[in-house]
Amino acid sequence: MRAISYNLRKHSASAELVDLTERYGVDVLCLQEADTGKLPHTLGHLELADSTKGNRLGLAIYYHDERFAAKETKAFELKKSMHDYVLAPAHERLIGVRLVDHESKHEIAVGSFHAAPLTASNSLRRNQIRAGHEALLSLGGENMTLMMGDFNYPFFTRSLMRHLKETGYELTLSNRRTYSRYKLFKGHFDFATSLGLDIQSVETLPQGESDHLPILVTAEYMY
Repeated sequence: MRAISYNLRKHSASAELVDLTERYGVDVLCLQEADTGKLPHTLGHLELADSTKGNRLGLAIYYHDERFAAKETKAFELKKSMHDYVLAPAHERLIGVRLVDHESKHEIAVGSFHAAPLTASNSLRRNQIRAGHEALLSLGGENMTLMMGDFNYPFFTRSLMRHLKETGYELTLSNRRTYSRYKLFKGHFDFATSLGLDIQSVETLPQGESDHLPILVTAEYMY
């Protein structure tokens, strides 16, 4: 399975999406900071599974319908930061879909995730990540999940990696940093957490109109 996650920077990179999906032959596309009212139902060979409806920083998931069937979708509210209260609505920080692989019959829950910004604490983001994992498991999917997105966690990432490993999840960083707008905050903002998957690679793709760089995850089922 090949999946891309991309923070569009308030939809400014939306014109790049068709080219990305076709060039890299992706099966799943997870978006953050999208204007969901302007998203098309299809992007190249991908179909829109679902998107958030009431969030100014919209989330969406597309999937390859020849590879997967989308069985259930749901948007989730996670613990709010002060930023969310002041600049509401920004409460839907995860959208998930349960996919069934037509060929292998595996079921997997995939989520597009956008954590609270750097003004919040790492402990709050860890709370959101844990709640996100629990939310995806509630969708089903044989205890197999992939949560991709903007984790806003560039500092102490190794500590987060160890923390998640204790809960059974793998955190996989990309080969290069994924954010390059401000000199102070360069680093790995966008990555993937997984359960029941063999993450073969996470590649940072070339930068477009967003301050975030898209990431490409290549994964296989572990069983």
